[in-house]
Amino acid sequence: MTDEIDLTAYDAVLFDLDGVLTPTAEVHMHAWQSLFDALFAGWNVEPAYTERDYYEYVDGKKRYDGVAAVLRSRSVEVRWGEPSDPPDADTVCGIGNRKNAYFEAALRADGIAPYPGSLRVLDRLRAAGTPVAVVSSSKNAQEVLRTAGIRDRFGVVVDGALAERDGLASKPAPDMFLEAARMLQVEPARAAVVEDALSGVRSAAAGGFGLVLAVDRGVGADALWAAGADAVVGDLAELVETGRRGS
Repeated sequence: MTDEIDLTAYDAVLFDLDGVLTPTAEVHMHAWQSLFDALFAGWNVEPAYTERDYYEYVDGKKRYDGVAAVLRSRSVEVRWGEPSDPPDADTVCGIGNRKNAYFEAALRADGIAPYPGSLRVLDRLRAAGTPVAVVSSSKNAQEVLRTAGIRDRFGVVVDGALAERDGLASKPAPDMFLEAARMLQVEPARAAVVEDALSGVRSAAAGGFGLVLAVDRGVGADALWAAGADAVVGDLAELVETGRRGS
């Protein structure tokens, strides 16, 4: 499918962060792998954690929901605990905080830069006066945006911290995207969403958004189509190079 898509034709564009605007999805993936490799080895849990677990149970979800989903897939139950639990606590929250320590250390050590193609799309949207927002389940979204040098481009950021504060359900529920649309004062049917995670695509599709554009960073185009994507591209650079070219 090669129909032209013009994001500036929408009243607003809502972007996921990790894997869409910045390559932090890779940092998150490595942090989750390190976490569960050590945890499962210590607890003698099988089968081993794999990349497929990331896409199926973690990608796009709030951190604690991701922990709970992976453990549930191995029939492991632990107390939920509290967000203030220390990283060495064997609770869902403690394990999630442990993962975040891995992520923050990597971010501080290596930094992050936005995908060049995504930056070009943001430039085009800014020139057209199209409002944009970030909708990310990560509580690190603000820090990542600042580190990448693009925080000032977004008047609205709906992240994991805001979702927890306001009781918004995690993706794949549509709540976070709908809240961003409300904050931008746009109707979902007149707004576009750009996502790379299956849970995020399902979230946007459930919210009735006018366009669900998926970026395939490894989950697979077929899976993204099945989750509800209207179009799939390998990189947002395709939108500025040829108008639109997607699979």
